[in-house]
Amino acid sequence: MHRKINTILYLLFVSVLALSVGCSPAPSEKSAEPDGRFDELFRPQYHFSPPSQWMNDPNGMVYHAGEYHLFYQHYPDSNVWGAMHWGHAVSEDLVHWEHLPIAIAPDSLGWIFSGSAVLDETNSSGLGTADNPPLVAIYTYHDPVGAEAGREDYQTQGIAYSTDGGRNWTKYAGNPVLENPGIRDFRDPKVAWIGERWIMSLAVKDRIRFYSSDNLLEWTYESDFQPEWAAYGGVWECPDLFPLTTPEGEEKWILFVSINPGGPNGGSATQYFVGDFDGSTFTSESDQVKWLDYGADNYAGVTWSNVPKSDGRRLFIGWMSNWTYANVVPTENWRSANTLPRELALVRQGETYRVRSSPVAELEKLRKSSSTKEGDSWAIDAELSELLLFPEAGDFSLELSNDTGERIILAKKGDQLTFDRSQSGITGFSEAFTALHTAPLHGMEVNELRVFLDRSSVEIFVNQGALVLSEIVFPEQPYSRIRLTGFKSSHQVHELASIW
Repeated sequence: MHRKINTILYLLFVSVLALSVGCSPAPSEKSAEPDGRFDELFRPQYHFSPPSQWMNDPNGMVYHAGEYHLFYQHYPDSNVWGAMHWGHAVSEDLVHWEHLPIAIAPDSLGWIFSGSAVLDETNSSGLGTADNPPLVAIYTYHDPVGAEAGREDYQTQGIAYSTDGGRNWTKYAGNPVLENPGIRDFRDPKVAWIGERWIMSLAVKDRIRFYSSDNLLEWTYESDFQPEWAAYGGVWECPDLFPLTTPEGEEKWILFVSINPGGPNGGSATQYFVGDFDGSTFTSESDQVKWLDYGADNYAGVTWSNVPKSDGRRLFIGWMSNWTYANVVPTENWRSANTLPRELALVRQGETYRVRSSPVAELEKLRKSSSTKEGDSWAIDAELSELLLFPEAGDFSLELSNDTGERIILAKKGDQLTFDRSQSGITGFSEAFTALHTAPLHGMEVNELRVFLDRSSVEIFVNQGALVLSEIVFPEQPYSRIRLTGFKSSHQVHELASIW
């Protein structure tokens, strides 16, 4: 994402880095080991957050050799957005994460913006061997000098590869592998093996452009996707193209497109399209704008590649913030967290299909204790909680509060949900933060709410994730009381453990 930059500092940075294009930080540099601050105010306790400093988009998610790799946009020298690197962590269960050193750092071609990673299983690139195929990261180079000079071609696509399980990365000597044709916003490559070749989905200002390749090194233009009825309130970013199967067994193709601004509740959000991809062109089967999440804080999310067929899930994670206020939220040692990892599926609603996002089953291992709560008002005994609540038919309201009077309210009235965080805690950092958020139900009756509470977030999954609201909040004390109207009498509460 383009922000005002300091060219002089960047040139100094480039001059002192060991900037042969094949150089990545040694494991001893910028070590990402936790430093004891994971118990601080607002620090998420079971969501992924960086050890320190700035984080935004998740990048390069790939499963390999028993590990889920999670890379992320990272500025190791400040808690506000700056010269982008790829931070790195791995997990065996999508819940507990091991922080690793920075994977890919800026070089003379630019900062390292968002992208993806794949296992080149057949060694089509020639960057590994048949016996040891490489992991290949495909990312955007952002040249801040060219951007500040007003050039149009300051973003290009480059690659790096690893032959040691993702621990060390070497930049390809022939970078960039895809030059810029003269478009200011030309970024965020998401690559997948589709059919018999590699397909790149690339965000190109106000469209998604598809390229193909046999070897990850040479790319051919295929087509553009730019329907006139889609959401165009801001620049298109962070695409993802993948198949899902309907409940009836039919394969559909899904295209995610993040947009900033222009989301349904202000600022950044992710729209998606359901349709067909013939190996060259994507076609949407409807002209209805669909949003992945109606909360304000789920952006730039994409899915893991190379998840084993024996698993069969399409796994997703997003950045839990919003560009409207991401740089000014009231945290100091770090900025931002990710959403809970989610499994994606297709569900039918009326005459159309929608993407369902549900928390991955592995999160259940965080449950320390479980209890049943009766009535319409009761104490929440733990700040880290998972609530399973059952509304009656009709309208309802749910209020979570603490002893200082801070509160959040979710309400249903007619065919709409509203979420009010105007009194949620610290809100003065942004006028936009207190806006009322709304979500249409499209005729869906609400029979279950699954609510996850962490120190600075609430994630609400309606009807197993048929509709989702992801919201960050900054209460000065944990929410400790719940008040329900229009709900059944019995509910389930799980106390959750910290992953740190």
